[in-house]
Amino acid sequence: MRVEDLDHRELLELDPERGVICFAGQRAILLDAVAMGLLRKYLVENFGLTAARTVLTQFGFAHGWRMAEAIRAEFKWDSDDDWRRAGTRLNALEGLFRVEPEDKDPLCKEGVMLVASYEAEQHLLHFGRASAPMCWTICGLISGYLSRTADEEIFVLEDRCMGKGDAACHLLGRSREGWGDGHAEELRFFEPTRLQECLDVSLHRVTETLKSAERKLLEHHRALVHTARDIDEPLGIVVRSHGMRQVVDLARRVAKVDATVLITGESGSGKERIARLLHEESTRAAGPFIAVNCGAITETLLESELFGHARGAFSGATQDRPGLFEAANGGTLLLDEVGEVSPGMQVKLLRTLQEREIRRVGENKSRRVDVRVVAVTNRDLAHDVVGGAFRQDLYYRLKVVELHVPPLRARKDDILPLARVLLADAAQRMRRKVTGLAPAAADQLLRYEWPGNVRELENAMERAVALARGARVEREDLPEEVRQAFPAPAASGGGVRPLDEVEKEYIVAALALNGGNQSRTAIQLQVAPATLYRKLKSYGLIRGRGKARKGA
Repeated sequence: MRVEDLDHRELLELDPERGVICFAGQRAILLDAVAMGLLRKYLVENFGLTAARTVLTQFGFAHGWRMAEAIRAEFKWDSDDDWRRAGTRLNALEGLFRVEPEDKDPLCKEGVMLVASYEAEQHLLHFGRASAPMCWTICGLISGYLSRTADEEIFVLEDRCMGKGDAACHLLGRSREGWGDGHAEELRFFEPTRLQECLDVSLHRVTETLKSAERKLLEHHRALVHTARDIDEPLGIVVRSHGMRQVVDLARRVAKVDATVLITGESGSGKERIARLLHEESTRAAGPFIAVNCGAITETLLESELFGHARGAFSGATQDRPGLFEAANGGTLLLDEVGEVSPGMQVKLLRTLQEREIRRVGENKSRRVDVRVVAVTNRDLAHDVVGGAFRQDLYYRLKVVELHVPPLRARKDDILPLARVLLADAAQRMRRKVTGLAPAAADQLLRYEWPGNVRELENAMERAVALARGARVEREDLPEEVRQAFPAPAASGGGVRPLDEVEKEYIVAALALNGGNQSRTAIQLQVAPATLYRKLKSYGLIRGRGKARKGA
């Protein structure tokens, strides 16, 4: 048998009845190149480059050694040289790479040039261009094959690689002595002890990372306890007001069943936190929680994002890709800003919710999915239904249970506890020793209406922590719009307060806001300075030559 006589049609045997594939007389399996690339990505991300290279190099070496033994038993070779040179030919037939020109040998002076290396292709796909050669498995594979055929240790190393931008991959095979001391570190990847060392280092690194994360969580917990010791948080949700307690209680009850839930409320009010509570308190808590902002994606892309697509379905679809419904299988899919979904997508979404199956873009077959859908919107969908902008059948399909999250201005009891939690969190992130709110700052937080809800409060606390000079947030550390807020008129004693009393309270608050400056206060109240003067005098707040009393 000569190398040139090898034909993949003779080497490959298929037995579909037994589910067996044989290549060169040995049982083989078909592995997707992308799946191998994902394995490589997992090894690198979890154990580091050194450990990943060691594992893949030694895996390739074992594979190559076994292939050499199998091919020798299967065929009678004209010479040992043919047996040795058959290795690269077999690898090419397996789809690992292509050798150019075909008669090159890794042991020849020029080495061997590879094109279409699957390993370089996968590294580029998952990591981008590298700074060093990346065909680790292929180097190990050829090394194992050559070592078996030459009956001595041969190590193949790569000096040019498509994975780092070269036109082709160039490999050279030498003995340990042939490589010399200059390549001793690279040859260590072939040593069995190297694998154990790498795994020990990786395990130590993971352990240290976990310890560091544990320390940070403990510090964060201590900061929260110190700053907001009276807070009881279910999954990060501050619940003090009656309205928010009702929402959380209902969410916990609904979480136990697999009903579709529609969460409504203003932007920044905490709708996604309620959605996460639904997931964490449900039987799907061990499954994935995936959120997608429907309003941020065009209709065409949203369909592909939700349902996936088949290879060639549209320009740029170079491979099959599962959608978010499949990714969320066994868990929860959050459709944020569902009110922004186009009419065309509404029909497809309705069908998926009814049939519990999806169809990838460009495919004819349907796939079953087991996903709980939670929809979130800040729009009045009932009004959109009347106006024809939202399908009525989809609206009722989403609104099996509706949870309305009240705005922060309607949850006055939540403002200060929530502010303290957000303050502690910001202080922890910024590594600042800010532990509380000054009374004047706390009072001003309660005066403000918070049109941006919890998100605006979070930004305000982050700003305050950044500007605070001491251990407390002072009134001047708050955003200008919060500092300028006047108290809202409130009924007392179960009835309506007299107008004169409310007017006095408001004027006094405005004067205090301006540091006792009557001229500026009169301009803001849009009254004549003389009018303001008379009212202050009638309140007994003017003394001497028309100066407001201290503390007014």
